[in-house]
Amino acid sequence: MKTRFTTQMLTRMAILIALTIILSRIFSIRIPMGGAEGLRIGFGPLPVIFAGIFMGPLAGGIVGAIGDLIGYFINPMGPFLPHFTLTAALRGIIPGLVIFLASRNRRAVGIPSLFAATSITLIIVDIFLLPYFMEILYGLSRVLTIPSRIIQQAITIPVYTVLLYTLGRIMQKAQGTEVLQVSAKVW
Repeated sequence: MKTRFTTQMLTRMAILIALTIILSRIFSIRIPMGGAEGLRIGFGPLPVIFAGIFMGPLAGGIVGAIGDLIGYFINPMGPFLPHFTLTAALRGIIPGLVIFLASRNRRAVGIPSLFAATSITLIIVDIFLLPYFMEILYGLSRVLTIPSRIIQQAITIPVYTVLLYTLGRIMQKAQGTEVLQVSAKVW
């Protein structure tokens, strides 16, 4: 199965990459813990999750990875560590796969499936993987970082779900479709 990226899709991906960089590197609040960035509060992952859900897991992974790489070269914070690029890519791949599996027979998507995709993604990446990587790379104990991340995600998940649904509805009206559709492509 060949994946084809149209010019329109590449343009949308480029816009989402730029938006990811701006939201995560400029318009976010960084809270240091133990000499490293322990917590970042903002909407940086939202365009990556959006790309994964509405353009497919491959597009979401590309948006996340390229956004992280370009963001690092523009505004580096310490040495380059590929662990964080992997987590950025997973923020696009996981929601795309969850939505694909949740809506196998139909391409329409609703709030419950968006909530599930957002929850699974942010719990796996932000509550499990990032604290683990921060512990092995910086020596930050997970006991210190996980409680604050759980509180952050308890607020972030519903907000992201509503924003994704709203952005999807706007995209639906712009395309003139009757139902909110997701990508039917896996790769």
